[in-house]
Amino acid sequence: MVFEATEALVEAAAFLSAALNLWQWCSAARFPIHQRTPVSPMLPPVSLLKPLKGCDSETKSCLESWFTQDYPEFELLFGVADLDDPVCAIVQELQRKYPRVPCRLVGCDMSAGPNRKVAKLAALEPLARHRVLVVSDADVSAPPDFLKQVAPRLLDEKIGLVNCFYSLANPANLAMRWEALTVDADFWSHVLQAQTLGPLEFALGAAMAMRRDELCRIGGFAKLAGFLADDYQLGSLIAGAGCKIELSPIVVECRDAPMDFVQVWRHQTRWARTIRVCEPVPFFLSILSNATLWPLAWLAFNPSLGALLCVSAMAAVRVLTSCHLQTRMTRNRNHWPYAWLAPVKDILHLFLWALAFVGSDVSWRGQTFRVTRGGKLVNRAATAWQEASVS
Repeated sequence: MVFEATEALVEAAAFLSAALNLWQWCSAARFPIHQRTPVSPMLPPVSLLKPLKGCDSETKSCLESWFTQDYPEFELLFGVADLDDPVCAIVQELQRKYPRVPCRLVGCDMSAGPNRKVAKLAALEPLARHRVLVVSDADVSAPPDFLKQVAPRLLDEKIGLVNCFYSLANPANLAMRWEALTVDADFWSHVLQAQTLGPLEFALGAAMAMRRDELCRIGGFAKLAGFLADDYQLGSLIAGAGCKIELSPIVVECRDAPMDFVQVWRHQTRWARTIRVCEPVPFFLSILSNATLWPLAWLAFNPSLGALLCVSAMAAVRVLTSCHLQTRMTRNRNHWPYAWLAPVKDILHLFLWALAFVGSDVSWRGQTFRVTRGGKLVNRAATAWQEASVS
């Protein structure tokens, strides 16, 4: 009796996961990704705030994409913790190459909090001259019309923040291909699936635009410097203040230096634990949408021809939908030979999902933090030093 009941539950979970996979695909298929709108005649001046640390082979091209924005009036503010950082030489080279672009390289006070990226933003915030602020991660490359497509949306006072999706543009090995599938197929479609249930109450941090007024109203960047998921907290606070979070169809590219499997695994673990502390109930239930795990579990309980045919069909749908979503996001078919990674990714996600609940440590930019309830960061090294001092 127990076996039959368990088999029935697993069978139901298999069909539920397939239905959720199709819902996710339909949500993304309707979204006008990459679609441009007519350029507004009113283009507000923009201040771009960009925190930097270190550099790799992709850094120069990413930063240069912001110097070459097709926009009438904008300034670039780059923040570093140490003016001897090698990234400063790249910024200075680009300053010489584009002398007409207002640009400042700022050594930042890092006392705002343990999130060093946000501490730099808090230091840059008072230096910005314009009302519209754009924040972008260091590894983000933007299309030349990014500001033209995004900044005018903030002329609508009901919109408090505009953000956009991002793709992993340069997967250099199999581990990065796995992460690219996670980003370019599953992540953005999950976000759009969530949007079908209600307005967004979080932001995506690769590239965001907001008005200074709303930022000041929620306490500025300094209020976010104690959190790991600063983009999530920023969107949550702005939405909580009564403003709309808008998703732009413009896509930026994240260009990372090659990462091996261990580095990608750490990144994915940090991501899973971040989502778990920010959205604990949705994250817990997300295992139900694993479109490979549950069909395989059902087949294990019921190794019949009928179950095998159903599971094969579900696997084919999972692979085809992920291929289609990656093609829409990246506008190429380079990922097609790696279509088999979709079910592999689903199985790996089971372990990441479990790890998110059994630990609270994350590795980020060479430092280890403990993520406390609510998503706040505690520096492990600083805590250990304090405990040693007391003892």
